[in-house]
Amino acid sequence: MFLTESDYIVASADALKILQQSDTVNRERAERMACEEMAGYLRNRYDTEKIFSATGEDRNDTIVMYACDITLYHLVSWLPGKMGHEIRKERYEYAIKWLEKVQSGKVTPDLPTYIGENGEEDVNNPVKWGSGKNNTYIW
Repeated sequence: MFLTESDYIVASADALKILQQSDTVNRERAERMACEEMAGYLRNRYDTEKIFSATGEDRNDTIVMYACDITLYHLVSWLPGKMGHEIRKERYEYAIKWLEKVQSGKVTPDLPTYIGENGEEDVNNPVKWGSGKNNTYIW
């Protein structure tokens, strides 16, 4: 998995156990949902397979933080009493706003981009430069 249990520094071990309802399968499912939700915003420009397959220090800290926030939001939403729902909802909304800024190009995180067939980096960058082929019409 992309996230580890130690990434949830905002929740104590006991709180995390309560949030995942004493079953790590619930947390892992919420993590997969969070990663896919984030990938939906990032996929058009960034290589999400590389982003979410990274481990340890190779992971982007901001992506890890927002993935934890979204995962915790889903876990809290599944609880009967929705304990701590306000702060989780606030953090979730902040994460989604950041993802929307990345998607619109207002924020440019240091993430791996797609590589083109000819080795060109960042092939889906909305800003293109260069010129077309020179056409000489000699008849």
